[in-house]
Amino acid sequence: EVQLVESGGGLVQAGGSLRLSCAASGFTFDDYAIGWFRQAPGKEREGVSCISSSDGSTYYADSVKGRFTISSDNAKNTVYLQMNSLKPEDTAVYYCAAVLYYTCGPLYDYWGQGTQVTVSS
Repeated sequence: EVQLVESGGGLVQAGGSLRLSCAASGFTFDDYAIGWFRQAPGKEREGVSCISSSDGSTYYADSVKGRFTISSDNAKNTVYLQMNSLKPEDTAVYYCAAVLYYTCGPLYDYWGQGTQVTVSS
């Protein structure tokens, strides 16, 4: 059974940093794409970043480019989202999602439960 577990959320002041983790299990961590998404109250879910294991390619939404960095540690079956220079508008529940044998795209088969990120002004 594929499972994704996010951690690392919390409360931080504007300008601060957090690192989110997405620990994956139930599949071979060598051909996947894992994306980070977020959803703020009253807003639609937004794709934030993604990494494809096949070629190491990464994707960032314009709103986080230059501030967020996605990375993976295949030995730990974990994908990270380093978030720097956080802004109040980054406040949301952050989810990771996975699709196997594909690169980053619009469709994901597995989702985590989410972790809350709150940025105070």
